Amino acid sequence: MMERLKGKVAIVVGASEGIGAEIARQLAKHGLIVVPVARNLEKIKTWADEWKAANGGEIHPLKCDTTQESDINSVMEWVEEKFGQVHVLVNNAATCPHATLFDGSTKDYRQILEVNILGLTIFTREAIKLMRKTNVDGHIVQINSTSGQQIVQEPPGNYMYAASKHAVRVLTEGLRRELRDIGTKIRVSSVSPGLVKTNIFANSGVAQDVNDSIFSENPCLDPYDIADAVIYVLGAPPHVQVHELTVQPNGEKW
Repeated sequence: MMERLKGKVAIVVGASEGIGAEIARQLAKHGLIVVPVARNLEKIKTWADEWKAANGGEIHPLKCDTTQESDINSVMEWVEEKFGQVHVLVNNAATCPHATLFDGSTKDYRQILEVNILGLTIFTREAIKLMRKTNVDGHIVQINSTSGQQIVQEPPGNYMYAASKHAVRVLTEGLRRELRDIGTKIRVSSVSPGLVKTNIFANSGVAQDVNDSIFSENPCLDPYDIADAVIYVLGAPPHVQVHELTVQPNGEKW
């Protein structure tokens, strides 16, 4: 069913490495025009150039800090001017600094909320505006987390992150209802991974050796597993909405 998306435009947010980069690569493999965005443009350009040299595909990296609404607007304006439409938005950007609820910093709290909730919501809003303007029955995919499905025993300092992922769950269902009520066929799906081997903790300020030990000591998924799940969600027939897809490593402890 991915054949019908060949030549369609997909924006992947938080695509400098890890899950976002792998989603972008797999979408390009399936023939979509991919616009991967992140704060670190050079990282995107590096993997995009390597991928295109080996596999081909149309990839257009752009710089975007999702805590800045002006950056989001610039991406959407560029996409509209360049391609006229957007068909897929994958909101993957997330941050997880160590921020305990009893003595964490306001800066860390704000960063989590701005990236994981507000940036996701604004990007979603702007993509849907363009979809509706151009009569595109598009698809919004929110990369959530099993931390957003229940209150698990999180490591100290991780509950604000979990709270943000609970918010994404509510926003996904709320958006489904709003899109239904205005009569649009735009779909919204949540993909909730368990532990995935990435640099999210190191990128959020945790020491690299601590980041690596988390994955060496626990069953974990590969970013490709989540990209594969996104392909499954997008490939569902137009009358089918895969609303929530949970992907966990076999043997996960929580």
